Amino acid sequence: MTKAQKTAYRCGECGWTTLKWVGRCGECQAWGTVEEAGSRQGVHVAKGGAVTAPAVPIGQVSAEVAHARPTGVGELDRVLGGGLVPGAVVLVAGEPGIGKSTLLLEAAARMAEHETVLYVTGEESASQVRMRADRIGAIEDELYLAAETDLSALVTHVEKVQPRVLIVDSVQTIGSADATGIPGGVTQVREVAGNLVRLAKERGMATVLVGHVTKDGSIAGPRVLEHLVDVVLQFEGDRNSRLRMVRAIKNRFGPIEEVGCFDLHERGITGITDPSGLFVSRHPEPVAGTCVTVTIEGTRPIPAELQALVGPTEAPQPRRTSSGLDSYRVAMILAVMERRLNARIGKCDVFTATVGGIRLTDPAVDLALLLSVVSAAGDTALPPGLIALGEVGLAGELRPVRDVRRRLAEAARLGFTRALVPAGSMAGDTPRLNAPPARGDLVAVRGGAAASSVNFAPGFDVSEAENVWDAIAHVR
Repeated sequence: MTKAQKTAYRCGECGWTTLKWVGRCGECQAWGTVEEAGSRQGVHVAKGGAVTAPAVPIGQVSAEVAHARPTGVGELDRVLGGGLVPGAVVLVAGEPGIGKSTLLLEAAARMAEHETVLYVTGEESASQVRMRADRIGAIEDELYLAAETDLSALVTHVEKVQPRVLIVDSVQTIGSADATGIPGGVTQVREVAGNLVRLAKERGMATVLVGHVTKDGSIAGPRVLEHLVDVVLQFEGDRNSRLRMVRAIKNRFGPIEEVGCFDLHERGITGITDPSGLFVSRHPEPVAGTCVTVTIEGTRPIPAELQALVGPTEAPQPRRTSSGLDSYRVAMILAVMERRLNARIGKCDVFTATVGGIRLTDPAVDLALLLSVVSAAGDTALPPGLIALGEVGLAGELRPVRDVRRRLAEAARLGFTRALVPAGSMAGDTPRLNAPPARGDLVAVRGGAAASSVNFAPGFDVSEAENVWDAIAHVR
């Protein structure tokens, strides 16, 4: 090989290139995705060519806004930011059997009442989809169905049907003759997705792609797939529960982190317009190890219950198990308890979970998590009607969180009567860190300044605490 001829290596996930082989991509940090991309003869100088349109000053570019068309499914429209925008490409990802196809088939039938919709399935036969459509009542004259796994055939269907909306279930089952590998492979998914995005933009056709997920919950296929599309929706839920949630993690036309709630049943899938109370247990008497908080999902306040169980163990490595919570966040809260509260849980198994299968990533749930573990360790129930809000810092301070008044208003609407929040939450002050009390026993802590009361609403008491010692003293 001459000096001018060099071998290039390319990452199949993100397209990063390098002149020598490496085991780990230097861009996306994925292992085993760098493969030889062929040889290249030095550096090629690009020459000028035809342009699709001349460059013009940005002030002269038409600012015509493409209005979103509702899908007919209210909770899905909420997540999309009003509906499907013409020419937009939406990726819906989720675990197998969680309800992606059912939701999209129902949305397709609703949209087919007003416009032509083409539903292409690569995972099922046309008769299987028809059976599901009969079961959920999704039969419309303008809803066209095709079972295809070849990209060229799919394009032919689009040219003949001329749909306003295209749904492909799923992108990993479609193959292209112009790409190497098997359908679902990195090269195939990149080629198919690129062609479908181009087709959608050229025709102004809203396109919905169904995507698979890996064992760790990430979207299967190359990372470029998420970059190509305009909207990425994550379908979540416990397969043992009827509750499903659709979360927007990317949206070029609306808010991100918006959440839609659905009830999956034998007759289809139904949107839940008021999910408050779904993630809270109604105990006849206060139970040790439980605490309620209010999280913000997009623009929606949702009360959620956290539960904890603490028990001694003889195992050399105590178990730390969490469900519905970030395990790293749970480990941090337990470390704060051991270091700042002298909590003797180093030789105890600690189990934490949420009710109803909801996944909480909001830092505002830190205080409720800490109080639930404290309650479980002391086998003492928290005061009835209490909710707790606040982010816990490594030094033991409580930090104010956003939208406190909206959270409290939702809690009051559901019948809660007391709230514990960080100092300054109601006025936007910066929290102060007091010195810890002289005695830092987890079960019998009494030190710290008394929590101050704040007027919020009749029959609803709000108390503010500056740190974790004040918070525990308040609930004792």
